[in-house]
Amino acid sequence: MSEREPERLFVYGTLRPGDCRWELLEPYVSDSGIEDTVAGTLYDTGLDYPAAVFGGSTLIRGIHFGLSQGTREEALRELDIVEDTVDGLYRRVRVTTSGGTEVWAYEYGDGLELTVIPSGDWFARS
Repeated sequence: MSEREPERLFVYGTLRPGDCRWELLEPYVSDSGIEDTVAGTLYDTGLDYPAAVFGGSTLIRGIHFGLSQGTREEALRELDIVEDTVDGLYRRVRVTTSGGTEVWAYEYGDGLELTVIPSGDWFARS
């Protein structure tokens, strides 16, 4: 991994456009996003939001956005607070997408009953 901080954020669940928390992220994005995947497993928490565990041989579908340079630190600070307040306590980690882009993403912590989403896509869960 590079020493530079990632300038993009990969989102796979409720922060994606069209879901309930997109409005938290939207003011901070600098582009229309790039659809991509990241190695990992996506889970349904049963609480109307997903959980991701990165690594492994399956893929999580999502989109990554550039974060506006002038507000990037503010965006990450606010999202860190939001993600740390939900059940399961998420943490921000660096991951590399299948397309080769280093991004920030939020990874699940511990303590919830999880069900695998086989498609790896929160929007295609059944």
